[in-house]
Amino acid sequence: MDTTTSRRVPLVMGIAVFVLLLDQATKYWAESALTGRAPIPVLGEFLQLRLLYNPGAAFSIGAGSTWVFTIVAAVAVVLLARYGLQPQTKLRAAALAMMLGGATTHLLDRLFRPPGFARGHVVDFIDYNGWFVGNVADIALVCGAILLVLLSFTPTKQPAS
Repeated sequence: MDTTTSRRVPLVMGIAVFVLLLDQATKYWAESALTGRAPIPVLGEFLQLRLLYNPGAAFSIGAGSTWVFTIVAAVAVVLLARYGLQPQTKLRAAALAMMLGGATTHLLDRLFRPPGFARGHVVDFIDYNGWFVGNVADIALVCGAILLVLLSFTPTKQPAS
């Protein structure tokens, strides 16, 4: 491992672990505070808190194929970790780390939440005007992806060593 890569490990792992812990903590809160409750308006109907268990992907697509999403999440975690630790700019590493944290926490949900191993449902609780319901991991995944897209429009520089 070169020095550039070894300097990326704390950054990437720190951000990924932060996302994972924040996501799992908010899911724990959502399950304890929102179970059996009607949606709680935060910004009227535009943003509400509503507990759902999602067996599928975004918009509950593929609800009957939870095991497929488990495999996809596992592959994503491996690829994001591998690419995130390669020499690159700190911003690009941070974007990949946000995505790594989100993918890892979704993988953990798939592996260890009911109804069973590799078939677990993801806890969602942030309702965006009825369009979709998500969680903190989804926010990290989207923000990381947007940052990567924005960075693709900037000239690439050699990472600082």
